[in-house]
Amino acid sequence: MAEDSERQSMDIGRPTNICHVAHVTYDRFDGFLGLPSEFEPDVPKKPPSASDVLASYDLFIYLRVCSATVFGVSTESMQLSYDSRGNCVPTILTLLQSRLYDQGGLQVEGIFRITGDNSEEEFIREELNKGVLPEGVDIHCLAGLIKAWFRELPRGILDPLPSQQVMQCESEEDFVKVVRLLPQTEASLLNWAINLMADFVEFEDVNKMTSRNLALVFAPNMSQMADPLTALMYAVQVMNLLRNLIDKTLRERKIASSHVDPCDNISEAEDNQQEEMYIFEEEEDEDIDEKDKEDETIKESGIKTLLADEHISSSEVNTNDQKKQET
Repeated sequence: MAEDSERQSMDIGRPTNICHVAHVTYDRFDGFLGLPSEFEPDVPKKPPSASDVLASYDLFIYLRVCSATVFGVSTESMQLSYDSRGNCVPTILTLLQSRLYDQGGLQVEGIFRITGDNSEEEFIREELNKGVLPEGVDIHCLAGLIKAWFRELPRGILDPLPSQQVMQCESEEDFVKVVRLLPQTEASLLNWAINLMADFVEFEDVNKMTSRNLALVFAPNMSQMADPLTALMYAVQVMNLLRNLIDKTLRERKIASSHVDPCDNISEAEDNQQEEMYIFEEEEDEDIDEKDKEDETIKESGIKTLLADEHISSSEVNTNDQKKQET
């Protein structure tokens, strides 16, 4: 009995004076944020819904794109835009091109040949990765960034071409045929680069950059080869390819600029006809004036002749009178 009474005295009764405490995280700006991190593993979580998965995936893609740089990455992961000639190229190229033109880069001597300040170029790279191009960037730095963009591509824009076939090209027609083998992305980039270089060649009298000079500085940035000797030999052929394409583009521009619209021909013919009528009227006026002058000259000469005749006749009359008087 004693043992039973001891057991009853040792039984734990129901809790009394209970105080419920809620563990939450509170932020004075965003309010209640939920459980502290140390309590989260003990709380069962419900499985995420399909919308939550898609939202988190979109966020992942957004962060991936934002964290990617604009140098050394493929064009598929970059924002693209169309230039004035319809080429779909990364926006960074059109941005650098417009800024280069706006700052008078077309007329800067040695453009694309003179290198810019390395420290400034690194700073501009960081800003471009943020989607910002600061004002007042050095001209040669802008030009160097365009070359660097092509040079740091994972694959050169001419690498899809069979190198052996490129090395066998000897004429402009051969280069044009082999370039047609490029995929659409690389073809657009090459067309953009060729037109860029052609724009600068049109000002070669000022910037001293001929088609050969520009092809020489761009050729090493258009392909990537592991073997230095092979890369050097291939770069020489790439330079010939670029030079031929630049010269071809310049000829096509001259032909296009010399082409006149038929409506312009009609208006020009009408203007010429009106001008001829005006000239004809002026010639008629001049003929009338000359005719009047001739008439006046004839009249004057006739009057002088008459006066001379009158003078001769009067002198002859006086002589005859004198002879009669003497007789």
